[in-house]
Amino acid sequence: MSPASPPGGSFAPLAQPVFAVLWAATVLGNTGSFMRDVASSWLMTDLSASPAAVAMVQAAGTLPIFLLAIPAGVLTDILDRRKFLIAVQLLLASVSITLMILAQTGMLSVGALIGLTFLGGVGAALMGPTWQAIVPELVKREDVKSAIALNSLGINIARSIGPAAGGLLLAALGAGVTYGVDVASYLVVIAALIWWPRASKTDDALAEGFFGAFRAGLRYTRASRPLHVVLLRAAVFFAFASAVWALLPLVARQMLGGDASFYGILLGAVGAGAIGGAFVMPKLRERLSPDGLLLGAALTAAAVMATLSLAPPKWIAIVALLFLGAAWITALTTLNGTAQAVLPNWVRGRGLAVYLTVFNGAMTAGSIGWGAVGEAAGLSGTLLISAAGLAVAGIVMHRLKLPAGDADMVPSNHWPEPLVAEPVGHDRGPVLILIEYHVEKHNRTAFLHAIDRLSHERRRDGAYGWGVTEDSADPQKMVEWFMVESWAEHLRQHRRVSNADADLQGKLLTYHKGPGKPVVRHFLAINRPGKT
Repeated sequence: MSPASPPGGSFAPLAQPVFAVLWAATVLGNTGSFMRDVASSWLMTDLSASPAAVAMVQAAGTLPIFLLAIPAGVLTDILDRRKFLIAVQLLLASVSITLMILAQTGMLSVGALIGLTFLGGVGAALMGPTWQAIVPELVKREDVKSAIALNSLGINIARSIGPAAGGLLLAALGAGVTYGVDVASYLVVIAALIWWPRASKTDDALAEGFFGAFRAGLRYTRASRPLHVVLLRAAVFFAFASAVWALLPLVARQMLGGDASFYGILLGAVGAGAIGGAFVMPKLRERLSPDGLLLGAALTAAAVMATLSLAPPKWIAIVALLFLGAAWITALTTLNGTAQAVLPNWVRGRGLAVYLTVFNGAMTAGSIGWGAVGEAAGLSGTLLISAAGLAVAGIVMHRLKLPAGDADMVPSNHWPEPLVAEPVGHDRGPVLILIEYHVEKHNRTAFLHAIDRLSHERRRDGAYGWGVTEDSADPQKMVEWFMVESWAEHLRQHRRVSNADADLQGKLLTYHKGPGKPVVRHFLAINRPGKT
């Protein structure tokens, strides 16, 4: 086994029954969802031949994820995840039941199709961060990365089966039956979630409320520079790559002369290519860095779009989409894996929600934008423009390197409990924390550089204000200060400090030359009489 291989092997998580059952149920549920999406996209081409209208189906599915992913991430971190997932599955099942009835009765309209697709997107927005966040609960710690890769593989297995099966069902039995099969898949997922023997959530005196958790998630995102790099790289890649997804129904129908089953075969080819890409990716990782993988994915996807712009024979289009699938899973797993690696567990749901917001925002904006370009430049011209843009952007963004993601984000729990004269109410605040250092003159520059790096950790973990000052009478006495909104939030800071942060703080302490450790003081706001 190569040193880069996960300790338990790529398929080790499937030996753990809970993960295996939920993984299989998820594959089935995603297969049904892809069947529903094929039916909806193809029915839209029956209802309207406008590129903008067809692209709106893609946009309606991804816009809710852009709008709701962050609130969904907050709910992921504060609610019982199993009950939350069951509720979301019931919502998705009701959407497909409504689509089935409207399709069977011939009452489906452009507005109804877009509206119901939007509701399906709401369900996907609520579900996405939660499915990803439960992975550490289902497998051993050493198998988490393999489990994440298997989840991506499962999605693409569904992508290879669902569209083709959906296209065949749509052509043979109609949209109503296709939507009905999707409903049945949600029932299987609900049954698996009910079976999951998950421990009940224990009461926690420091449990976060919705709005406090929301603010904490945004603070972390604003202060995490490694996450910023991942988000920017994702936004650029998916904004250009979204063109092929938005216009593929029209490419299949108008440029390649195919029917619903051929459209399903094209999407199935993408899924099959993704599966193949998943199996060869370990070898590629041995030869290429994450940045090299992302550049290769961009250039490959651009080449596929350029090929499709030439209206090639059907078999060439199918082969091209095999390569698109391999490029797509390479980009997804590289970016998602890096995002997972730079996020600690306490904010994982919210951080992944921000990533999904950027991903789906880029897909939504790209779908709408490329649909508008398609109206003016035609399908071939639009595909060529997006291909050129993706290739150039991939080369330019290659200079902005992805974070290594090798920092130890496990909580260190090395901060001592703060000293208090009497119990402090959790809602009391704000809280001012002062840490006094003694730094010799020749260490001043190095100390300020180190404490500037530490400031990002303070802000990520809960501080909304930070600074460093010096004593006018003794410049070697320097005080770091930061403010937290409440006493409870500061106690949560104690839980959030990671081993990587502890190493950073240890480096800073090498510049402290005072007697003993730096003095830490906590100051609580006082509500004066007559003041609120």
